[in-house]
Amino acid sequence: MSFNIALSGLSASQKDLDVTANNIANVKTTGFKRSRVEFADVYASSIFSNNRTKSGDGVLTQRVAQQFSQGTLDFTENALDMAIKGNGFFATSPSITSQDLSYTRSGTFKLNRDNFIVDNEGNFLQTFPVDRRSGSTSSVAVSTMQPIRIPDVAGAPSQTSNIFTAFNVDARVTPIIETAPGQSNFDAAAPSTYHSSTSTTVFDSLGEPHIVNLYFVKREPNVWDVYATFDGQEVNLNTPNPSAESAAGFTGTRIEFDASGNPAVTPPDISFPQVNFDLDATLLTNGADTNQNIQVNFQNETGTSVPTQFASNFEITSLQQDGTTVGRLTSVEIDAAGLVAASYSNGDTQFLGRVSLVNFANEQGLEQIGSTKWRQTIDSGEALAGEPNTGVFGAIESSALENSNVNLTKELVDLIVAQKNFQANSRSLEVNSTLQQTILQIR
Repeated sequence: MSFNIALSGLSASQKDLDVTANNIANVKTTGFKRSRVEFADVYASSIFSNNRTKSGDGVLTQRVAQQFSQGTLDFTENALDMAIKGNGFFATSPSITSQDLSYTRSGTFKLNRDNFIVDNEGNFLQTFPVDRRSGSTSSVAVSTMQPIRIPDVAGAPSQTSNIFTAFNVDARVTPIIETAPGQSNFDAAAPSTYHSSTSTTVFDSLGEPHIVNLYFVKREPNVWDVYATFDGQEVNLNTPNPSAESAAGFTGTRIEFDASGNPAVTPPDISFPQVNFDLDATLLTNGADTNQNIQVNFQNETGTSVPTQFASNFEITSLQQDGTTVGRLTSVEIDAAGLVAASYSNGDTQFLGRVSLVNFANEQGLEQIGSTKWRQTIDSGEALAGEPNTGVFGAIESSALENSNVNLTKELVDLIVAQKNFQANSRSLEVNSTLQQTILQIR
């Protein structure tokens, strides 16, 4: 019996040495989690045995348990390198449509030839779908996770439909009187016929840029006219029907302010009235859509900023438009909440997805499959998906990798202890052998 007990001790010591050696070997493996050998004594008895004199039957390896403590972070120059600060795992799949998910803490991601984010083995990083413009997540269920692709272009051009502008016009300037009541004397080529101007770039249906200039003329106290040109040609702003023109040739629109310098009309009716102009074949000669209509909104896009007339210099407080031309990828950024944003050379920014994190009720119940990956098991419980940096889920640190959580000093000490245990059990086996030899030599 003592022979078997010594053998079980040797086996347990060997397992301890193996696990410690594996920890030391992976001290530089990204996302690696050290293991700990957990032993249990062997004690077998029957209803007729005397438990008070029972010595035990040795030792066995009960579990090689993973220790999921946080590793230190190593910062890199790659925006697609990601580390998790806190709880959670990245989810990956072997193909675009596969639901055979594996989970990892190693965030060494890169783009494959089709511009999907993958790991070193080509497994696809899983993300939650988001709205391309706002970045809001539509679902955080495991079933809705999908691979994420980074387009190298911003897609087809988008023609401009809206110009948003807010400004301050100088109340101190002297009005420019009209030639006759209701008849404009504005001339874009003559700076003496207007007080201030600004410009913005808009895009047609082919993505070609064009310049829209806005001109501001004070006609009387608290009354301003606004005129517009498209690539230097004057366009009509003065009616809801932009193809029409007043009999007096007035092509602008009129804005009135109150004694406080604020618009005489209040939100939401702040377009004084709705102002727009058509683009026809005389303005677009490149084959673009001649049915394009551009609305000029005298407010910013959110409606929080409107024109004013104060006794201060002319100033543009907001000037935006909603069209884009074709753009090339310039950068990719990932924030702490896992939101992936791609920026393009045309100034467009698109939110492409949100990195999904997965957690488990019992992390130590996960099954190791190599390459610092784990699979769900009955012991681990169901995968629970969520957004990074919310609830129990950790934050994403872009341009960083999580190092192994192996403490090399501690492992070397454990290695010495395991070696001593092995030697002690070997000595116990040797003593048993000597005793048996002595008994066999009795005559």
